[in-house]
Amino acid sequence: MRTSRSITALAFSTCTVLTLAGCSDGSVPTAEGAETAGHDHGVTTLYGPESELGEGISRAYIVVDHGGRPREVGIRMSESVLTGLPEGPGAGTTMLMPDLPAGAPDTGLDHVMLGWNPNGHDPEILYGAPHFDMHFYTTDADHEVDPAAPDFAARAARLPEPEYVPEGYIPPPGPPVENTVPFMGMHWTDTADDVIPGSFEFTEVLLNGSWDGEFIFIEPMMTREWLATKPSLREIVKQPSSYRRTGYYPTVYTVDFDEQAGEDVVALSGLTMREAS
Repeated sequence: MRTSRSITALAFSTCTVLTLAGCSDGSVPTAEGAETAGHDHGVTTLYGPESELGEGISRAYIVVDHGGRPREVGIRMSESVLTGLPEGPGAGTTMLMPDLPAGAPDTGLDHVMLGWNPNGHDPEILYGAPHFDMHFYTTDADHEVDPAAPDFAARAARLPEPEYVPEGYIPPPGPPVENTVPFMGMHWTDTADDVIPGSFEFTEVLLNGSWDGEFIFIEPMMTREWLATKPSLREIVKQPSSYRRTGYYPTVYTVDFDEQAGEDVVALSGLTMREAS
């Protein structure tokens, strides 16, 4: 299953890269206040500020084409992040909020969250292994996901309409109010991943999250053990038939190790403008 999906996505991603490489006919506008990695075949990479994690650093970045359009957004972590992390039964979750590059073009994202879970999280039978999760939020609605709010149960139970659900994604079984993670949202899984207790072996997954009738985040999640193998993964990001908001949406999800920089790179790329309908 994973092999066929990756091959299809690799072909799609390669076309995307070739298209970007072939469109270089001028300079890229530099976003004011953002660290810039320079030009590379008609694109520029802008970096947000560094945050310490483990024995290394992490940072968000955005790739911009020669016309000033966003093409990729993601998180880079130095290889040394994987060592020196809090671990053991008494270790708590580490949660970072890496800033997007200042002055970068609008990507359709509101903010990013990077978490290290040394003892996994619920449901433990599925996600009990030490892992990272990375929430790419399209709104700031996660601040409203408050169990103490009087309308929490009603808003949690309000699921997105079918036309806005990415192909193949389903909500977790059980009452929505119990499946909605405070200050995050409800996590939906891809049926193609066969996330079934007792048979699912967690290495990496790509989740979608909803709240109050709208999808508000996309979430790559991966174990430290898997990331330490320096994997190379490419998948097509499944789309809904309609979109609630006009904006850029990723079409490709990748995880790679940049040998030159010594960094793990988790990216949502092929950003494509969609119209609300």
